[in-house]
Amino acid sequence: MNILFDTAMRTSNQIVQAQAVNTNNLANASTSGFRAEIAYIASLESGGEAYSSPDLSAGTVRTTGRSLDVSINGEGWIAIVAPDGTEAYSRRGDLHVDALGQLSDGAGHNILGNSGPIALPPFSAVEIGSDGTVSIQPIGQSPNTLAVVDRIKLVRFEDSELTRGEDGLMRSTPGEVARPDASVRISSGSLEGSNVNTVAAMVKMIELARQFEGQIKLMQTAQENGAALSKIMSLN
Repeated sequence: MNILFDTAMRTSNQIVQAQAVNTNNLANASTSGFRAEIAYIASLESGGEAYSSPDLSAGTVRTTGRSLDVSINGEGWIAIVAPDGTEAYSRRGDLHVDALGQLSDGAGHNILGNSGPIALPPFSAVEIGSDGTVSIQPIGQSPNTLAVVDRIKLVRFEDSELTRGEDGLMRSTPGEVARPDASVRISSGSLEGSNVNTVAAMVKMIELARQFEGQIKLMQTAQENGAALSKIMSLN
C-alpha cells in the first residue's frame, strides 16, 4: 500500500508543477511576444519530475500605428539586458523610452544596440527602420531631419539553441552571446501577441485539476486499505 500511496503522491506533485506552468501561460496570454511553456509529466521510472519546454511558434501580429511598437518578421529575436545583467532574447516589441532616455521593452528590460543599451537624446519623434536602425528627429529640427542613434541588436537561433531561464527570458543554450544577424527584419507600428491558446490552456487546467483529484482519491484509498490491513493483522 505504501508503494501505491508514494506513486500517487509523486504523480500529484508533477500535476501541481504542470498546473503552475499552465497558470503562468494563462497569466501571460495578453503579454506581447510571450512564448508559452509546454509541461510534461514524466514517468516515475525516469525520476518522477515534471519538465517543460518553450513553445516557440509565432503569435498573432496586430497593427498599432505606434512608432515604438515593433514586431519581428519571421524568425529572429531582440537582444535585451536581463535583470542579472546578462544578455537575453525576447520577441516583446512594446518599446518605450524611460526617464533616463534608455530604450526599454514593456517589462523594463533595456534594449541592446551595437555597443550596449540604447540611449536616446531628447527628441521630437523617433523612427525604427526594418533593419532595427533607431533614428530621431532632434528637438527644434524639421521633420525631414533625422539622426541615426543606434541599431537594435537582432539575432537568429535554431529552436534547439534556445532555453528559457528562471526569469522567463530566452538565452542561448551554449551560453554564448549571439552575433547580430543582418537578415532579421522588423516592422514598426505593429505588435506580436502571445502565442498562448487561452481555450486550450483553460481545458488543460480542468484536465489537470481532475487528474489531481484522481490522485488524491487514490492516496485516500491507499490509506484506507492500509488501515484495514493493519486492523486485520492486529486480530491475528
